[in-house]
Amino acid sequence: MEIDLLFKIAAVGIIVAILNLILKKTDHDEQVVMLNVAGLIIVLMMLIPALSDLINTVKDTFGLW
Repeated sequence: MEIDLLFKIAAVGIIVAILNLILKKTDHDEQVVMLNVAGLIIVLMMLIPALSDLINTVKDTFGLW
């Protein structure tokens, strides 16, 4: 796994956490939930290529499919 991917995930987490605090202070609870869901979706979309590579490596290693 590339270290660059970990930094990107950490950056998304920090941004979401800061925005989460700001929105909670202003009593926008609905937007907080949507922000958390959006952050989760962004991170999952960044992980999909890495997981695909992992699955292909496992398939090639063990001769599956």
